[in-house]
Amino acid sequence: MKSLFTASSAALSLAGSTLAGPVAPRSDLIFFKPLAVTSDSVHNIHLGYGDDDFEGEIRVAYGDCDMKSHNERHHDVASHYIKRTGRPERLVWIVPEDAVHEGCLHAYSGSALIGRSAPISVKHQPRKREEISAVADTMGPWFDGVAYMQAKQNNASYVAVAKSKKIAIVGGGMSGLMTSLLLDSVGIHDWHIHESSQRIGGRIRTKYLAGSTPDQYQYQEMGPMRFPVSTKYTDTNETLDIQDHKMVFQLGDVLNQMNGGNTSSLAVNFIPWIQASPNMPGDSNGFRLPNGRIPSASQISSNETAYALPSVPGPDEEAVEKATEGYEKFSGITPDVLRNISTNVYQAHKAAVDKGLFHFSEAAYIKYALNASDDVVDFITGNEDAPIWEYDTVYFGATTWRTIDKGLESLPRAFYPHVQDRLTLGRKITGLKHDNSTGKISVEWRQDPFAMKPQSEEYDYAVVAVPFSKVRLWDLPRYSSLLSRAISSMNYEQSCKVSLHYKTRFWEKLSPPIIGGCGAVDIAGVGSVCYPSYKINSTGPGVILGSYISGNLARSVGALSTADHVAMIQRAMVEVHGEIATEQWTGAYERQCWETDEHQAGAWASPLVGQQDLYLPAYYKTEFQSIFIGEHTSYTHAWIFSALDSAVRGTSQLLLDMGLVDEAKQIVDTWMGRWISI
Repeated sequence: MKSLFTASSAALSLAGSTLAGPVAPRSDLIFFKPLAVTSDSVHNIHLGYGDDDFEGEIRVAYGDCDMKSHNERHHDVASHYIKRTGRPERLVWIVPEDAVHEGCLHAYSGSALIGRSAPISVKHQPRKREEISAVADTMGPWFDGVAYMQAKQNNASYVAVAKSKKIAIVGGGMSGLMTSLLLDSVGIHDWHIHESSQRIGGRIRTKYLAGSTPDQYQYQEMGPMRFPVSTKYTDTNETLDIQDHKMVFQLGDVLNQMNGGNTSSLAVNFIPWIQASPNMPGDSNGFRLPNGRIPSASQISSNETAYALPSVPGPDEEAVEKATEGYEKFSGITPDVLRNISTNVYQAHKAAVDKGLFHFSEAAYIKYALNASDDVVDFITGNEDAPIWEYDTVYFGATTWRTIDKGLESLPRAFYPHVQDRLTLGRKITGLKHDNSTGKISVEWRQDPFAMKPQSEEYDYAVVAVPFSKVRLWDLPRYSSLLSRAISSMNYEQSCKVSLHYKTRFWEKLSPPIIGGCGAVDIAGVGSVCYPSYKINSTGPGVILGSYISGNLARSVGALSTADHVAMIQRAMVEVHGEIATEQWTGAYERQCWETDEHQAGAWASPLVGQQDLYLPAYYKTEFQSIFIGEHTSYTHAWIFSALDSAVRGTSQLLLDMGLVDEAKQIVDTWMGRWISI
């Protein structure tokens, strides 16, 4: 019987001399010229039969060269039933991604080994990146595509290499902190947070006035303040949870588990927040009570005609009615739409994009699509330049709210023990530099701001959790036009807050008492006045958020000196509460204007018409080993949830880029699947 396999110079082949019998269990009769192949490649095994009359099934398998039976193979290569009258000339070997680095091809007839090649070296191709942009709906539920990806059982050595990657987390705000937690949860621990300020938490900024401590309850929130929980819809009398913000509550639970429970010194405990109360001050269009004080919200609502502005001639009523109906038909902001935002903000965002709501502001649609006059446009809407995306309508329409006991600062405080050994504070990043030869990215900074050459550290990836309002000043790689434009032009809102410290919580003893709530007043440059929802009717000092204002007016007050700004707000407190506000003020205050904050340069992202749906796809692309996260890259803006959501997306994107599909699926299932349908 002649050789069953013969060599071919153009193909992977088995070659040898004669076989001693048709099924002799010998492996030394086939000789193979050693070759190196690569994983994920295709090769032919050419068959040559000579003058023999062999007939039967041939199976070729790849595995360790000393394997004792077919059952010990790594994988089957091919099998074929050989007939004397119809004999194939070749078999095909598709070398799998996870083939062992060195092995042999083994030929079996039945259970008998009839041939074995010389050792073959398998080189592994660089792992093809899994791109989140290829599976994610960048305008809708982005996580669905990740959840339904095919699981990938990587070998242990590959996983170990991937999880040893060195990751820079640039920015120690909530999105950066969340990224660190997510990476640790899947076994990636070689990360480092670079934070420009001397604290973590980003735009969470609880101020404890007059040198007080959290336990003394003399604080106000100079950044985010509260979380919407649920809304009661009067048309159906049903109460719906606002699903997306549940991620914040889930994070609190996880941190409490990590830190010893909800009674530890690092506990994150949620307590009720009073968003509105009947006796908070209201906008009375300049009218005042006989005692000179601003009327309360309940006084205004019970006697609206007393506080109405004198009527002035307006635009044609029919034109206003026609434009209003046309706008309402286009925007379609019905109770059902608002309920959909409560239930699944991702699907609601996709529906808004598909409808074209991001292509218009309210004013632009009324003016340019409905051809209304300038007077009609101004009468209905003014000159609002934000797209028609109503998530804030749902959030601020909530009837149940929560905040965090002892201040939102409790959230970053709970992270600190878990990041302190992988954290550098006071490091103001000035650039990112990609090395084409190594495929790595360096983070650059200057300890001496006048130094021409920056200091740097090299990483496998950089997850950038810094507002574009700061990133746009860095030296950056040549990112795509779309990402570069997003970085350079994303619009940010300005806001200012002033908190004032008083000897007692006197507002709760007024007649009528003011118990929590945020009321808008008509005093120029003040905006909202907010009262603490914690420790109602307790003794000791207290703090009022005397002013919370955003937009162009915030730029005007932000230009004031601190003394002038604080004095203006204290005078307003006297106008709201009477002379008792003068008697009770301790002189202690806190002021925060976010546009002039050197670490933020803006309060929150506020995309102009056309920016959101144009820029979103760019964030799902990993360019030059860089991934961008933060509330500015989310569908919603200005909320802690937005920052956390971006971190889940960015970490999933990173894991997929590293080939860790199962770990990405784990992140999505843990942080999205528990509170929203996937």
